[in-house]
Amino acid sequence: MTVKYLIASLTIGLSSAAFAAPDLPRHADLDLKTARLLADAALENCTATVSVLDRGGNLLVTLRGDGIGPHNTAASQRKAYTALSTKTPTRLFAERARNNPETANLNTLDELLLLGGGLPLFAGKELVGAMGVAGSGGGEQDESCATKAAEIVGLSIIRT
Repeated sequence: MTVKYLIASLTIGLSSAAFAAPDLPRHADLDLKTARLLADAALENCTATVSVLDRGGNLLVTLRGDGIGPHNTAASQRKAYTALSTKTPTRLFAERARNNPETANLNTLDELLLLGGGLPLFAGKELVGAMGVAGSGGGEQDESCATKAAEIVGLSIIRT
């Protein structure tokens, strides 16, 4: 009887183990190789500081062009983080925030930077990371530089 009990317990344990792990969704994510391609492509189009984050907000790469001030390193990272967390280009997000009195306090959050130059990056409908560019001469120029880099690498800045 002990052997039957042991076999039954083992069978129940093994069958329940097969159901223990949930079937979690798989997500695309930027890798270091793609992040470096993005940063290099951006620096070919402008002189700036470029930061690229993965979908979890982890910094993959930051490159600072020659002669760019050190404050642009933090700015590029914050622009990338803002774009990632809002899933919106930062120039558009800043414009929306300025036009809505209820969002006036967003500029008090240390993590966010309401200046152009941050872009969310999508592979199809899936957010895979973000990129921030700072120091190329203004938010519009920073955004243009980041947009060109995303196009070169084949990522979209809007969900498709």
